Amino acid sequence: MGATLDILERLVAFPTVSRDSNLDLILWAKERLEAAGAATRLVPSEDGRKANLFASIGPADRPGILLSGHTDVVPVDGQAWTSDPFRLTRRAGNLYGRGTADMKGFVAAAMALAERASGRTLSQPLHLALSYDEEVGCLGVRRLIDMMAALPVRPRFCIVGEPTLMQVVTAHKGKTALRIDCRGVECHSSLAPQGMNAIHMACDMLTGLRRLQERVQTEGARDADYDVPWTTIHAGVIQGGSALNIVPNHCRLDMEIRHLPQDPVEPLLDAVRAEAEAIETRARSAFPAVAVEVAELSSYPSLDTDGDSEVVSFVKALTGGNSLGKISFGTEGGLFQQRLSLPTVVCGPGSIGEAHKPDEFIAEEQLAACDRMLDLLLTRLA
Repeated sequence: MGATLDILERLVAFPTVSRDSNLDLILWAKERLEAAGAATRLVPSEDGRKANLFASIGPADRPGILLSGHTDVVPVDGQAWTSDPFRLTRRAGNLYGRGTADMKGFVAAAMALAERASGRTLSQPLHLALSYDEEVGCLGVRRLIDMMAALPVRPRFCIVGEPTLMQVVTAHKGKTALRIDCRGVECHSSLAPQGMNAIHMACDMLTGLRRLQERVQTEGARDADYDVPWTTIHAGVIQGGSALNIVPNHCRLDMEIRHLPQDPVEPLLDAVRAEAEAIETRARSAFPAVAVEVAELSSYPSLDTDGDSEVVSFVKALTGGNSLGKISFGTEGGLFQQRLSLPTVVCGPGSIGEAHKPDEFIAEEQLAACDRMLDLLLTRLA
């Protein structure tokens, strides 16, 4: 694992939190992959602060295999780390650092594979897709997918290397994030009935969301292969008010829907908007200026790959495992499947249970298992 560990150490040292640029990491990866003989292409963000990287080794006139991973990580603010989160630390068979599990471990293994592939004659190409802003809604990879749609020859299969403990995963939930702005009427708190409290409106909205969740949980689709076998509706952030003696005129609520592939999100979005409209209508009977506005922040589709499909058999042969899984968290896999009709599975080292936490780590044995899988892939490509 020497090369994989060396690359992982460099990747972790780049503080590529989603709110910041990933260009230093991407340009370093581009230079290293080009030194291995890869043909590379940058796909920048609209403002040029970030970029995707697409790299290929092998014949350009054949489909090949795509390995996909994101380069951004979640923040470490407010977390109690026992070591520097942006310095790889090795302890008791584990590798600690932000992004080791999610998912720079896989990216390091994929780049090390590309370097090993440079000394081989390949009958099919190896492709790498390194994207930005996955953690905030799989945003960056969409521009890369638009570029790939124009390729004369598209990849045959895609492996997204999110942490699955090296189990082949065929499906995950889709996600839609919404922002709900409740706009009331302010006044002095001693005259509270003369205003419309925006926090109270947001609480009414929360009550409606909880009723919707109960209905979905009892009447909606279920799939026992998921850790949470139904679609979830979750409120994560609420902000409102400026002073205790002012009836607040604004309260913001951020929420998400994570839906099963067989549970379409559109009716749920309609239900959220209907609840907002009902709250607004009731409030406007006394305060015509109030509003409850619903805006979509981001969304990505679910992944749903047939367990008997060729890509599943192909990757199971690489891992040596027989079991298949489904995951509640999302990946760019649904976008590859939806936009490019690209057969896709998720399979990567590490545990999602270690992601996003202080002292995030990946077990060395997981990285070793990933290297073994990719060595078998290289044998197939050669």
